[in-house]
Amino acid sequence: MEKTLKNKKIFIAGHNGMVGSSVLRYFNNQGLNKIVTQSRKKLDLTNWNKVHKFLKKTKPDIVINCAGKVGGILANSTYLKEFLLENIYIQLNIIDACFKNNVKTLINLGSSCIYPRKAKQPIKESYLLSGKLEPTNEAYAIAKIVGLKSCEFYNKQFRTSYFTLMPCNLYGPNDNFNIKKSHFIPGLIKKFYLANLKNMKNVEIWGSGRPKREIMHVDDLASAIFFIIKRVEEKNKRVLDALKKNSFINIGIAKDYTIKQFAKMIGKLFNEKINLKFNKSYPDGMPQKLLDSSIIYSMGWKPIISAEEGLRKTVEWYKKNIK
Repeated sequence: MEKTLKNKKIFIAGHNGMVGSSVLRYFNNQGLNKIVTQSRKKLDLTNWNKVHKFLKKTKPDIVINCAGKVGGILANSTYLKEFLLENIYIQLNIIDACFKNNVKTLINLGSSCIYPRKAKQPIKESYLLSGKLEPTNEAYAIAKIVGLKSCEFYNKQFRTSYFTLMPCNLYGPNDNFNIKKSHFIPGLIKKFYLANLKNMKNVEIWGSGRPKREIMHVDDLASAIFFIIKRVEEKNKRVLDALKKNSFINIGIAKDYTIKQFAKMIGKLFNEKINLKFNKSYPDGMPQKLLDSSIIYSMGWKPIISAEEGLRKTVEWYKKNIK
């Protein structure tokens, strides 16, 4: 690993979550050992004073914000206040505390749900705020928009290097597999696991199964974060020029499938004889969410884990770690 990055102190906020644990694992594998972490019990990211004091004490060069309240359609529709306020507080506290403590580089993580419900596909970054949001995750989307716009405004006013990466739907080890609160991929994995365990003939799929989604294994996002940080620290002109023009960029695999297709993929990893039953009383959410990731692709980064491989690895991890 190049000396420039190996000597940098990096704080990963939310290191115990799915994204944070993947980033921590990936960075450790790259030989980076000056990584700072703190548990949620010891550092309340919704408290500005605590975040400010922590950064003042630890003095990181780089901050990666992987923290936040996340969940699927049902959770988003139920806990509106929590999804709005917790995510706004966490992002604004980290961004402002980074500024107050002269942190040079901040990577903030957004979500593809920030885009309009009827956005043209594939979705370009420029489509932000061009139409109405999807009602089932509006609170979360608004919070994430506040975060990415805050990074953009700090960059314009203070010439900071605060960037937001906008991943498509993520999945992988350490995900939340609670059926009522999870995203659809871990929810499906849990449902098929239980159906296989109990010799059930059917698995209930929420909605019609027709919406299309783009999913990315969390380790691919970790590699994208590392790619960006490494080139920012190296002062790579192509990457810095692209980031100056775009304070937030999409990260995806440029391929999507229907919910029904995902259910069949996961079903094959358990028991092909289990039937799919679609419960249309649940909302479908956005009809399609396929990101245009051409900006980061033009920088030289590409994902390497296919949906089939990623789902297989995630199911294997879940079976080993279910207890």
